[in-house]
Amino acid sequence: MNDSTIVVAGATGNLGGRIVSALRERGASVRALVRHGTAGEKLERLQELGVTISNVDLSSPSEVTPACSGASCVVSALQGLQDVIVEAQTVLLQAVIKADVPRFIPSDYSIDFTKFPPGENRNLDLRRDFHKQLDKTSISATTIFNGAFADMLTGQMPLILFKLKRVLYWGNADQRMDFTTMDDTAAFTASAALDPTTPRFLRIAGDQLSARELTAVASEVTGQKFRLFRAGSLGMLGILIKVARTVAPGGKALYPPWQGMQYMRNMLDGRAKLEPLDNDRYPGIRWTTARDVLSARKP
Repeated sequence: MNDSTIVVAGATGNLGGRIVSALRERGASVRALVRHGTAGEKLERLQELGVTISNVDLSSPSEVTPACSGASCVVSALQGLQDVIVEAQTVLLQAVIKADVPRFIPSDYSIDFTKFPPGENRNLDLRRDFHKQLDKTSISATTIFNGAFADMLTGQMPLILFKLKRVLYWGNADQRMDFTTMDDTAAFTASAALDPTTPRFLRIAGDQLSARELTAVASEVTGQKFRLFRAGSLGMLGILIKVARTVAPGGKALYPPWQGMQYMRNMLDGRAKLEPLDNDRYPGIRWTTARDVLSARKP
């Protein structure tokens, strides 16, 4: 039994819930920070896992600070826009420091946004803005970069067009991209939360594939012939992003269509490539490949 107490903010979310489960599998005591009024079924699932629940207002340092007290690490899996990633997470950071928690893992879980200038990707810009606050502190923080969630290859990320039997790309068909499943990201994050020696940045990828390699994998897994579909240059994709933002600004939507286009452009231009990888840091993790993800897909 691990006697460490890990606090997880965003524990009722998709990734946050997986991180909680991975922590419990590793014997950690987990305290979940949940917003007032959170649906009962979400709380029941946490309770079934043996998690302590702290209802807090994430805009109130006086509520968040005692909820973080006694933890060895606070993990943020918060998802949202400016009001969450920057504002609420800054309150969380201040509470972590005030509660004398030695370590903090921010809600990054993305490609390496430190390689991009502001303005290229809205959701990554928000994380960069939060890091301006984080870098002013002396807390031991660890950011985990995982590329794109491999789970999205079968749905939300329009790279593999199953009905058309095409793999969509822009620019270079041989540019490799990083993919990691949410479960693998959660398992690695849980291990990192329990590891007092983590560096400032950790980079993982369950698989690294180009559009051409994805085409071969999709063909082998489905038994059907997939082909490459080059939609244009990266410059053309940039123009389409600008048009999409003008026509459908997205408002407060977390993932409007143009946001996914921004992420795809960043992955396809090569700068997002993660290296060196830290996959071997925790030997117990079996990394899920793109082939595994596609093989598990239900037609």
